[in-house]
Amino acid sequence: MWCGGMSNQRVEPNGYNPMGWNCQKDGCFNLKKRPKIELFAECFPGKINFGDVDGIVEINGKALMLEWKSNQGRIPVGQKIMYERITKNKILTVLCVIGNAETMECQKYCLFFDGNQTQFKECSLDLVKKIICRWVNFANQ
Repeated sequence: MWCGGMSNQRVEPNGYNPMGWNCQKDGCFNLKKRPKIELFAECFPGKINFGDVDGIVEINGKALMLEWKSNQGRIPVGQKIMYERITKNKILTVLCVIGNAETMECQKYCLFFDGNQTQFKECSLDLVKKIICRWVNFANQ
């Protein structure tokens, strides 16, 4: 288990769930499988619409949401407001990571918790995993 410190050995945890989609064989995932959430824009006022969730997990009634950004750390204003609001009750934590999704190279991260955003800090994939492990300890308390 990675959080237990056995990072030198590669043992797949029970929750290991890689995407089983082959773009060369099956076509573009975004075209074939991603819901076209933009079609629901007319259901909401103003510029509000659904956003995609890159990852979410729940342990003991607490949730951690992963937001992956490939840009230089710009979180859109509406998304920032939403994260501040939905984390106020301390049930949800949002981990925003800036990095390369293809290589999983991580550059920076920030957290939203208790209605607040931390400053972006430099990171690596190992540090992001440590942050997730700390959150697991928090959720298990």
